[in-house]
Amino acid sequence: MRRSWLRRLALCPPLLCLPLLTGCLYHTRKLQAVKPSGTVMSADATQLAGILIRNYDAIQTLSATVDMQASVGGAKKGSVTDYTSFRGFILVRKPEMLRVIGLLPVVRTQAFDLASDGKTFKLLIPPKNEAVEGSNSLTTRSSNPLMNLRPGMFLDSMLIRGVGAGDEVFLTLDSTVSQDPKTKKWIEQRDYLLWFVRPKAAPVADTKTPGDVPELIPEREVRFSGDTLQPIEQDIYDQDGKNIETIALYGPLQTFGKEMFPGTIVIKRPLEEYQIVLTIQKLVLNQTLGDDQFDLKIPDGVQIHKMD
Repeated sequence: MRRSWLRRLALCPPLLCLPLLTGCLYHTRKLQAVKPSGTVMSADATQLAGILIRNYDAIQTLSATVDMQASVGGAKKGSVTDYTSFRGFILVRKPEMLRVIGLLPVVRTQAFDLASDGKTFKLLIPPKNEAVEGSNSLTTRSSNPLMNLRPGMFLDSMLIRGVGAGDEVFLTLDSTVSQDPKTKKWIEQRDYLLWFVRPKAAPVADTKTPGDVPELIPEREVRFSGDTLQPIEQDIYDQDGKNIETIALYGPLQTFGKEMFPGTIVIKRPLEEYQIVLTIQKLVLNQTLGDDQFDLKIPDGVQIHKMD
């Protein structure tokens, strides 16, 4: 009997054999539907570039009182250290004037004072009686994350630059799926990515065939929420376009007086493994800021480190 049953099973067509297998060799499970986060607004590269241009052109100066919370560490270090939140002040005057002051928790004396004219910077660290002077670009990284602070990461994160005359941009659509921690439902978020690229410079001896498409090097990308068409993230690449140097994450817009501005800005430096979370407490835009407000004088007796 057993051999006869096996023989009939082997000879029957696969589709006819399926009923014989039901009930013991398969299990049906329900999959939760993925719902879109909202209605995705239609946009093209020109429209999103226009949003950046309008936002950037609308602000000439910025004065912000913020709470700063720094974290240092990651996979390379094998641990993450979160520092106590402290009060800070940020001044910006376009095109590239910057002043950032951080106060020590509780005692509210200066932890650091950073000033830049767009080309060079000064960083004063009173608790260590040390100062740093050098160019805005970071060429040599220090083991002390505070020594790696550079004006560009604050300038580029606080105000997203518009599209310059020589910029090349293109648009892609990105989709991510995440679970809502409260409802446990899976939500699909659809965003636009506006890429800023430049053609890779070809070697002098290199000859190209007409019609060849040059390799494009990414300089930065700005992520726009598909629901609101507002910038929610900016990634800035290094000179070679291979590594992301700065990631800026923007929280929802909040009202400060008559102005709308992100309530939080998270600045991440993945190569150096540290981040600074800025929570805006007070914001004033387009007030007059004089040169003296960006002039940092190093006191006598402070040890100064020169950095290229």
